Amino acid sequence: MIAERTVTKIPPTITPITQTLQRKAKRNTAGYGRVSTDEDEQLNSYQAQIDYYTRMIQENPDWNFCGVYADEGISGTRTKGREQFNRMIEDAIAGKLDLIITKSVSRFARNTVDSLQTIRKLKEAGCEVYFEKENIWTFDGKGELLLTIMSSLAQEESRSLSENITWGQRRRFEAGKVTMPYKRFLGYEKGADGLPQIVEAEAKTVRLIFALYLQGRPEGAIAKLLTAKGVLTPGGKAIWQDSTVRSILQNEKYAGNATLQKTFCADFLEKRMVKNEGQLPKFYVENSHPGIVTAEEFDLVQAEMRRRKAAPVRQSSVHCFSAKIFCAECSGAYGSKVWHSTSPHRKVVWQCNKKYKDQTRCQTPHLDEERIKTLYIKAFNLIYSDRAQLAEDYEIFLDELADASDLYRQEAALAEECDGLAALAAKTIDENARTAQDQDAFWERYNGLVARHEAAQEKLTAIADERMDRKAKRDAILRFLADLEQAGPLAEFNEALWHATVESVTIGQREATFKWRECSETTIPLR
Repeated sequence: MIAERTVTKIPPTITPITQTLQRKAKRNTAGYGRVSTDEDEQLNSYQAQIDYYTRMIQENPDWNFCGVYADEGISGTRTKGREQFNRMIEDAIAGKLDLIITKSVSRFARNTVDSLQTIRKLKEAGCEVYFEKENIWTFDGKGELLLTIMSSLAQEESRSLSENITWGQRRRFEAGKVTMPYKRFLGYEKGADGLPQIVEAEAKTVRLIFALYLQGRPEGAIAKLLTAKGVLTPGGKAIWQDSTVRSILQNEKYAGNATLQKTFCADFLEKRMVKNEGQLPKFYVENSHPGIVTAEEFDLVQAEMRRRKAAPVRQSSVHCFSAKIFCAECSGAYGSKVWHSTSPHRKVVWQCNKKYKDQTRCQTPHLDEERIKTLYIKAFNLIYSDRAQLAEDYEIFLDELADASDLYRQEAALAEECDGLAALAAKTIDENARTAQDQDAFWERYNGLVARHEAAQEKLTAIADERMDRKAKRDAILRFLADLEQAGPLAEFNEALWHATVESVTIGQREATFKWRECSETTIPLR
């Protein structure tokens, strides 16, 4: 006979209530606070949260105060980047915390997935979280359900807030209102009227950067010079990088204009900013604020950048002779070489980099630095003595460069064509919306208009660039003639003048040919 099955119920010793109240005689407890911006009023809230949780935990006899973790100026839409939050979670998983108290679900996280994943990790580690505003204890059986609902609401609130901020920003863009990241933007500060105003002490550095670039200095050389002078970068660092100099040279705000909505937030949860490459409209505001450099200087720098980019050899900042001296036989660049590096007869020479790479060796000679400097002084003094004739020879050419009437006429015609094509495209769309049409025929007609409009826009850009290139060439010639007149006969090598006047030097077997910036050439014997 089979014995009757019996089941004896063993009551639980830990219930949701006793788990919360009786888990330990004294629970290691910490508070967590966060503010999302570093404005003054928010910083007051940040300090208030720390004081509140410190007092609250210390006054409870069942809790052992383990500090307050607090992040300031940090968004709650993701846990990445929240240093104090992540340290708190690590401490809880390591067994250092039994209870975390925070104001609300939105203070903890506005991302539902992050919030639930973190709570489950803490639960596995035996650490509970208490959300004061919603009165949710995560060890409670209904805690996760309530938390899911509240986290979703917090995430939706964050999405709505992000959309409202984005809407406000775009309205400001449309109105032409300019803002700058002043803490990391050299030369400007926020004025009393809310508009950018010039900080003259910093503006001097900006003007120096533009002037040095137009004098022929590469970006790296400018960065080294600023570092040596002890000038701080826009971010307050001591060492300048090429990219920092380039970003200043390319930023139209220094000319008093502004392109708005260059980037946009593609994901409000990740706060991921992406470059606006046509996904959204941009707004170009002319004369939006006082410029540090003139519009003409800015345009000349952009033209000079295009010229250098198109050059066969990129400029180097390693040495003033780098990427400036070339071999007449193979067109290879001259590079510096160290001879007898470990002996008292150590010597630095410049020779063709391809001299020993091919079986047929170039016969062009090597030159030491002093020899190159001497050759430059001779060549410069030769052209200086002939400066009056040189100025006369370039007079007609300068007049031709100054006359851009043909380009202005082409620009006007293309601008009119662009406007007409845009109007036709809009009319085509309107007709398609009003009357039933063959959609294949509609798209063929519309895409044809768009293609013609883009082609006209490209031509318009090319003509504008050509007009500016002519202006830049004319300015370079005038600047060269002025440098020539001002410098006078040279008695010693001048590196700044070298950068300002020399385009390249070609070394032959018996002669050196100096090509002056945007001007003529001078050939002198090597001996």
